[in-house]
Amino acid sequence: MENASTYDLLIIGGGQAGIPLAYALAAEEMRVALTERKNLGGSCVNFGCTPTKAAIASARVAYQARRAAEYGLKIPEVEVDFQAVLERARKISGQSRSNIEAGFESTDNPALIRGHSRLEGRENRGFRVRVGDESVLVRQVVLNTGTRTAIPPVEGLDSVDFIDAGNWLEHEELPEHLAIIGGGYIGLEMGQFYRRMGSRVTVIAGSSGRVVAREDEEVSEALRSLLEDEGVEFLLNTRAEKVERDGNGVVLGLSGEGPEELRASHLFVATGRRPNTDDLGLESVGLNTSRGIVEADERLATAVEGIWVAGDIRGGPQFTHTSYDDYRVLFSQIAGDGSHTTRRVVPYAIFTDPELGRVGMTEREAREAGYDVEVMRYEMKGNGKATEIGETEGFIKVVANRDDGRILGAAVLAAEGAELVHAYIDLMNAGAPYSTIRDAVHIHPTLAEAIQSAVS
Repeated sequence: MENASTYDLLIIGGGQAGIPLAYALAAEEMRVALTERKNLGGSCVNFGCTPTKAAIASARVAYQARRAAEYGLKIPEVEVDFQAVLERARKISGQSRSNIEAGFESTDNPALIRGHSRLEGRENRGFRVRVGDESVLVRQVVLNTGTRTAIPPVEGLDSVDFIDAGNWLEHEELPEHLAIIGGGYIGLEMGQFYRRMGSRVTVIAGSSGRVVAREDEEVSEALRSLLEDEGVEFLLNTRAEKVERDGNGVVLGLSGEGPEELRASHLFVATGRRPNTDDLGLESVGLNTSRGIVEADERLATAVEGIWVAGDIRGGPQFTHTSYDDYRVLFSQIAGDGSHTTRRVVPYAIFTDPELGRVGMTEREAREAGYDVEVMRYEMKGNGKATEIGETEGFIKVVANRDDGRILGAAVLAAEGAELVHAYIDLMNAGAPYSTIRDAVHIHPTLAEAIQSAVS
């Protein structure tokens, strides 16, 4: 029988849950290995949060420079060096990845094993896993393999060199006219980015009739209107059915309320994410998936004892911060007292400008859940600091339970909205009523005063 290295626990995938978990369990004197077939850091570090927010920052500087006259300043011309913008984003991403790699180079526990991992069945009350050319025996396994772009069934798409959330850093040519399939979070963020870089942008938003359809309708409409004011074009109730090359560009065949075709220089596909669980050998241990999702309980335990799951492939919210909290759940379950579970308040943000910070239920969801709902709203143009810094777009909407004043959900569409929403997040975690903020003393002038004004 083939000789194999042995470990107490093997983590497949070096993302935002797997890396801290590897170090934490190793510190508990477990023998831990982490496998990664490509780049450490997961989607966040390599093509998601880190480089996108770096690029969005460059786009905001360009946008603000074009607004200089509003602040009494004269900037004669704003010139975008698109390759330099991407290089800055790549540099920041690369530094984060290098820091992670350096940590593994300085220790043998946790061990880093490079290569694709595949379960090969049960063995000796544990599992045998093939990692590249190496075979390992482990007592427990954590699956943390992340997701990739979900490719929609659009005829001819496989013949086009399209951009997506995973490869956008590699496309150094600034599109003259970028068509984006998908009106969700990625579509809006990247649509505004490319528009501010100088591209014409057309978002094909699908059949829902509005962008980011899971949000309150007024939030969805406000986001669309804000981006339209910057020149982003939207085709609502419109679907892409086929795509063909057209010289150096593409032509899309459309159905629905929009035009029958759209010609563009480049295409960006932003139609969601697909779990990386196709080739993990899960069937060898009797573990099934549903649409690629590995189902787990609130402890992140799968139906197979000894196999755990973390990150985007476990279903539910797919965010870096939930992946990191998955690490805390798993550490609690594997080496702790088991008290930390996925019973949690999960916020998120859309990093458009202004940002949307979101937590909890929408008004519709709260009413459908049977709550006696109290809705509070505040326009950012009423905030002194917002007026002073020229960032008056947006509003705050808070949904509370009328019976006890506890916050059920909040939407902060404002400058620094992803930061401001944390006041509501903390109240929800504490189970405190909104009067806690209402009766507090906030600094003037600040954007955070708007958080109080919304519930006063």
